[in-house]
Amino acid sequence: MNAPRAWLIWTIGVLAYLVAVAQRTSFGVSGLEATERFHASAAAISFFTVLQLLVYAGLQIPVGLLVDRFGSRAMIASGAVLMGLGQLQLAYADAVPAGVLGRVLVGAGDAMTFVSVIRLVPIWFAPARVPLVTQLTGMSGQLGQLISVVPFALVLHSAGWNTAFLGLSSLSALAVVLVLALLRDVPPGHPPRESAQGLRATGVTLARAWKQPGTRLGLWCHFTVQFSGNVFAMSWGYPFLVSAQGLNPGTVSALMGLFVVTSILVGPLFGTFVARHPMRRSAMVLLITAATALAWAAVLLLPTRAPLWLLALLVVALAIGGPGSMIGFDFARTFNPSHRIGTATGIVNVGGFVAALLTIYLVGLILDLLHTSGFSGGELYGLAPFRIALSVQFLFLLVGTVLILMTRRKVRRQMAAQGVHVPPLLVSLANQRRRRVELRRERLAKQRSSTP
Repeated sequence: MNAPRAWLIWTIGVLAYLVAVAQRTSFGVSGLEATERFHASAAAISFFTVLQLLVYAGLQIPVGLLVDRFGSRAMIASGAVLMGLGQLQLAYADAVPAGVLGRVLVGAGDAMTFVSVIRLVPIWFAPARVPLVTQLTGMSGQLGQLISVVPFALVLHSAGWNTAFLGLSSLSALAVVLVLALLRDVPPGHPPRESAQGLRATGVTLARAWKQPGTRLGLWCHFTVQFSGNVFAMSWGYPFLVSAQGLNPGTVSALMGLFVVTSILVGPLFGTFVARHPMRRSAMVLLITAATALAWAAVLLLPTRAPLWLLALLVVALAIGGPGSMIGFDFARTFNPSHRIGTATGIVNVGGFVAALLTIYLVGLILDLLHTSGFSGGELYGLAPFRIALSVQFLFLLVGTVLILMTRRKVRRQMAAQGVHVPPLLVSLANQRRRRVELRRERLAKQRSSTP
């Protein structure tokens, strides 16, 4: 493959993804201003982001099917157009319905971007480089969050709502021009895409991707480690740090910057780890899950405001979840043929965003319930109500962990049946679990046979 051309194509794709991340996270920075602009409650403001994520998650599988059919260039350009229109709509919105429409367009355009960029990686790069380049993709895209927490936040507070969101809309216009001018779907000489499939064939492709246990393992890994960072960055992190923890906006921007920098530094390490230790991918995901749970517990169990160093540790733990969730896409890649990668990636990418939108909505709902009940003492975004509302995350961390363990067992059984090498320790553990299940079934059978 032509390495310089491959890196150029990748750079254009990453720039489009960077712009998409800036559009996605911009509303989290403007949450307090949105409450005043739209005269809305916490639940109503959370609904903006919930609906955006609902659209994003709901389109992941259709987008995966479409990118396998039409290619990345068309999908990335279309997504940038929708996001630009969405931010243009939001710039002039002064009522909740108009603002929600803008975020729906942003969510739809955002949904088309990441899966399409990820699909370029195995086409343009050698297999040995794919894990690292995949991590670099996620890492580089997170720079878009720096756009939302630094220049966008400065423009928002100095020049106002309209100017800030018009600026984001112009970034999408720039992305459209670059993608159409420079990005190509496949290298020269690469086999052309398959002809368009009918609905039945499309359904078969989707069913085969879903039935593959490796795809589902990637889905639950993404579900478990990605959502908490999204909840923090896209919706409740900024109000929590400013109103509940009493930090000034400058310090909060620095912590959000730490979030991005940590993701950038950790991403290549995870990519190298995955390439060298593919049989330890799920173990790494479980370790990240435990770190996330411990960090939140340390902050939320304190009866008073957390010290800055502990909040910084929380931010670092949440930031690690972003690169950690990219491991899920590696499962999709390694357990599916090339013509199904877009579909499998779309399935995996649903996980973290579904968990995030449910959590964002529940946090807003709990905050409103505590406020109306008088528990919050008149503070909608006080420390005590936030401590209770954010604890809902532990439920999703627990559910995700259980599902990872269950699906991983199926993947290892499938690999052993296909003659794929599995480390002896993992084989031994799987055999022990299987033997315990068999003994339990034998005991139940004996009990039934002995019952008169």
